[in-house]
Amino acid sequence: MSSYLLQVGYTPEAWANMIAHPHDRLDAVRPVIEKLGGKMVHAWFAFGDYDIVSIVEMPSNVEAAAFSLAAAAGGAVRTIKTTPLMTTAEGIEAMKKAAKSGYKAPSRAAHA
Repeated sequence: MSSYLLQVGYTPEAWANMIAHPHDRLDAVRPVIEKLGGKMVHAWFAFGDYDIVSIVEMPSNVEAAAFSLAAAAGGAVRTIKTTPLMTTAEGIEAMKKAAKSGYKAPSRAAHA
């Protein structure tokens, strides 16, 4: 399973509803993630640009995107950001492959 960082910002209307009727939204979201084959690892309320920050595990990018699309289409979120996470071992493997890729940065002399 792959890990993802989800950052969610609620709409003012969603906040008004949750303040009027406080409840744990994870109880509503967890079954959706599980139906997509995933697992809610942990979630936190946050200050700033995002109201909820969570780590979820999903089978692939397709299921992660499906959840983000469904949440965005529901109307209660003003923004949702899904970031794929890599283990440090995967990051090191990517660095090794990058070193052998043959990529060359544009030089100052190159003008198109």
